[in-house]
Amino acid sequence: MTPPSHLDGARVLAWAWSDLPFGHVSDAHGAAPIAIHGLAVCRYGDEAQVYRFSCDARWDTVQDDVYASEDEAQGQLPAQYRAVAPVWHLSAPASPSLR
Repeated sequence: MTPPSHLDGARVLAWAWSDLPFGHVSDAHGAAPIAIHGLAVCRYGDEAQVYRFSCDARWDTVQDDVYASEDEAQGQLPAQYRAVAPVWHLSAPASPSLR
């Protein structure tokens, strides 16, 4: 399942999806853990850093972390997200702005 072009206002650069969860994130309030089905590397505007968003089955962001590069964001998955190996896909480039 492909993600939207933006998550939480950040442009999706690369993404991975699995019908089986990559792993789970515990809820801070003691609720059942949330299954992570989508991973997305995103960038806000022209920032140099990127974010890896961990998303539920509807591409709602559950957790994020910041990285210096896209390669780091894709390669440094925490142990809790290693139940399924991600297959990364590049997102379509953003359309140039009309002048």
